[in-house]
Amino acid sequence: MILRLSTSAERLVILTAAILIAALMCFFGMRSAWASHAAGLGTVAGIQRATRLEPGNAEYWYLLGRYWQFNLEGPDSQKAIEAYRNALSFDPRSAETYIDLATAYEGIDDIPDARDNFLKAKKAYPLSAGVSWRVGNFFLRQGEMDEAFTQIRESVVADPARGAEAFSRCLRVEPNLKTVLDRAIPDEPVVYLDIIRDLSEEGRTTESLIVWDRLVAMNPSIPLTEIYPIINLLRAKKDFTEASRVWKQGVAMAGLNHLGDPPASLVWDGGFESGLRNFGYGWYYEQKIRTVQVGLDQKEKHAGQQSLRLTFDGTSDVTFDDVCHAVTVSPLTPYRFSAWIRTRDLTTDEGIRFRLQSTGRSSTPEFTPETHGTHEWTEITAPWTSDADASEAQICIARLPSDQKDNRIRGSAWVDDVSLIPQLALPLGKANGTSGSTAP
Repeated sequence: MILRLSTSAERLVILTAAILIAALMCFFGMRSAWASHAAGLGTVAGIQRATRLEPGNAEYWYLLGRYWQFNLEGPDSQKAIEAYRNALSFDPRSAETYIDLATAYEGIDDIPDARDNFLKAKKAYPLSAGVSWRVGNFFLRQGEMDEAFTQIRESVVADPARGAEAFSRCLRVEPNLKTVLDRAIPDEPVVYLDIIRDLSEEGRTTESLIVWDRLVAMNPSIPLTEIYPIINLLRAKKDFTEASRVWKQGVAMAGLNHLGDPPASLVWDGGFESGLRNFGYGWYYEQKIRTVQVGLDQKEKHAGQQSLRLTFDGTSDVTFDDVCHAVTVSPLTPYRFSAWIRTRDLTTDEGIRFRLQSTGRSSTPEFTPETHGTHEWTEITAPWTSDADASEAQICIARLPSDQKDNRIRGSAWVDDVSLIPQLALPLGKANGTSGSTAP
């Protein structure tokens, strides 16, 4: 629609109105900018000036309340409460303001008003993990366990990262671990793993195992690396029976219990199929060990998808004992060791062999025959008996130094399908056939 003005007076009225509207808009815009600048100074004078410039702005009253509540030099709870109440008069749905107002009331021991405002915060934002957390902790401080556990559980459901802290806080007021798990912690594997990690780092074996067993009952699918903390704790405490049990359960939950190992073998991933290393009851090695390169090889393998390759660069008569695997064993028990080795142009009179040794104080290492030169895949077998005090043993790929001068080793070797099987678990005929060692 086109506005047609027939007289100069009408045009003057319209022009004057436009100027007034523009002036008002300019004034309010500048006032808002001044208020924002003043509040941004972070000083009480600046925030107070902002409230005077824009008295209906809830944010500035909220900032003033936080200043008086958390000012280290001169906090004033009453002034904070007044400012928060002003903020809520302009924005009655601010859960954050209700929370801070409730905290201010609690700070002056006005518990009824604190409770009232915590509940108002929950009503204003019922799905907020942060609000549920603050409300739950208030009830926890008041000893109202039912409401505390309900709110904390809701918080952890919304934000699983809070799980370990929630468990720790609740355990301080409710010493029964199972009660805390039942009432305050949701059955979420990621939450339980965080709790287990914290308990393990604190060395709390019994509690770690209780939480672990409840996690296993959920039948989750979790990466094997997630169980490192509890395995590390159990081995450090020399609780090898539980360490072995937890490891096997973790392997199953990770879907890594079918890697081609013989059913009775104590060596997990003897064929290097998982690609995992350096934790638990798996292989330990670095990819560069002095003058030796170590890595997985998918082109050369005895079985499965890959093998472990060791390449010696020919610059030293290196002593090598750095690819190892720990296994749990029983004392004074006979075992059959087996591994497959392939070599190519592996020089010197000392090639690749295996070391088997119990981890007891007085244990003596035993070695298989060495292999050097060039050979296709050949099985190495040897009988081995654990020591009287053995609970764990170590299997290592080794290379002993040559007794010949300047005998620097060069070439490559591949290892695959390593196993250690209790002889009593073997068929009788096969067990009787392992009384010696074979090597090329």
